[in-house]
Amino acid sequence: MKTLGDMETVLRSRGVLKAVTGREKSEEKQVSWLTCDSRNVKEGTLFICKGAAFRKEYLQQAVRQGCIAYVGEQIVETEPEVTGLIVNDIRKAMAILSAAFFGYRPGRPLLTGITGTKGKTTTAWYLKAMLDTWEREQEHPETGLISTVENYDGKHREDAVMTTPEAPTIHEFLANAVDSGIRYATMEVSSQALKYKRVKELQFQVGIFLNISEDHISPQEHEDFEDYFSSKLSMFRQTQTACVNLDADYSDRILKAARKAERVITFGRHPQADLRCSQICMDGGGISFQVTCDRFTERFSLGMKGSFNIENAMAAIAAAYVYGVPVSCMKKALQQTKVPGRMENFVSRNGKICSIVDFAHNRLSFEKLFDAVYQEYGAYKRIITVFGCPGGKALNRRRELGLIAGLFSDYVYITSDDPGMECPEKIGEEVRSYVEMTGCPCRLIEERQEAVGQAVRMAAGNLEKTLILVLGRGSEKYQNIGGKALRYPTDAFLVEQAMEEYDTYTFCKVSGAGQ
Repeated sequence: MKTLGDMETVLRSRGVLKAVTGREKSEEKQVSWLTCDSRNVKEGTLFICKGAAFRKEYLQQAVRQGCIAYVGEQIVETEPEVTGLIVNDIRKAMAILSAAFFGYRPGRPLLTGITGTKGKTTTAWYLKAMLDTWEREQEHPETGLISTVENYDGKHREDAVMTTPEAPTIHEFLANAVDSGIRYATMEVSSQALKYKRVKELQFQVGIFLNISEDHISPQEHEDFEDYFSSKLSMFRQTQTACVNLDADYSDRILKAARKAERVITFGRHPQADLRCSQICMDGGGISFQVTCDRFTERFSLGMKGSFNIENAMAAIAAAYVYGVPVSCMKKALQQTKVPGRMENFVSRNGKICSIVDFAHNRLSFEKLFDAVYQEYGAYKRIITVFGCPGGKALNRRRELGLIAGLFSDYVYITSDDPGMECPEKIGEEVRSYVEMTGCPCRLIEERQEAVGQAVRMAAGNLEKTLILVLGRGSEKYQNIGGKALRYPTDAFLVEQAMEEYDTYTFCKVSGAGQ
């Protein structure tokens, strides 16, 4: 167990500590816990005062619950007084302290970081499935995962709250993984996690860069595309082997940044890729492709629809190649893996309606999804799209998604999707103005459940087979409404419910007609 003196020493050695207040003999006190969430404080906690939303009341609550000291950029008076470790960079300090407290050691477990504008979750699930298949063959434990959907560290399997958690949560996860005998862990790394130093102390044995497109531009996130792009590229500074998609926009710049890694492996359709994808075939609803590299030439098949998932599969194959995973394990995993909230299909009994639930929520993912739909769902002649845009962030999405949905849909329902502190109707009206620019008819229905139900009812009235796209949330179980994370049904649940009502009605109607 660490003492408060140990924590002070590590901060000073890294040049982060500015001053210590109210020390007395507190440096000998044992630090039993570390957190930046006042709700999780217990006796012996070192509390971290981070973020623009921090209020003195949070620290006072922490003191009442047993906090023995705090870390902050400013001196905060408390009653009773506790020791303050005053630092010049709270984000850096939090990463340093988290690594020290939980005893982080690079390579335990072997860690893969995945970044990019789209495809992080599917790539993470593909790679985890490959590693799991290999570990099972060797009678080793299941591998770890930090993703947008789910986190697993050998002790806990939990729904994810955010793509990449804060540093204390990450290092607790890694410590649990080591205790559980886990040898590999795969994690999504968001631009916010990189910019705000949540992953600052980590070393990635493999770092995957999938793609890049303008996103997350707002006063609360990234001030411009350069800030967003540079944040993502910074991952290479803490990466041993970089896996780079040669088909990505700005691939030349990505490769230059990847020189910071000890080794670079490339993948994609580009003829110069180290792992080259070719001979793509979409037949009978299935997707297969050939991969050629210095070790093998093999054909792979996907268990999920969406031709854009080939890119995600290639990224996972590249990482598995680095780790030496057998090709048989890679192939088996890709055939069997399906990711919650990603290209989930729901088809009516009579085949007239097909609904797809997908996490697509930015320009790049919308473009790739509609491309895949036109290639793989040609039997469906009409497209109804249901989606919304978040409040207070990624403001560029309102225009981009509105225009794309309008251009490629026959009808659009605009609804809520994490409105936060903004008025959902205001967000929806802004999105609607862009949909209407394309000439596509649309309607604003704030309640997401009602919007999905209306989409199915409209499809039921169409004479032609209809495809319904419910986009943006995937398997997420919460919506940010009024600044609070409120439990909300997943899109898959909403679609299943609406489709079941349609199937029941159709069945009763057909049965009645036959009497």
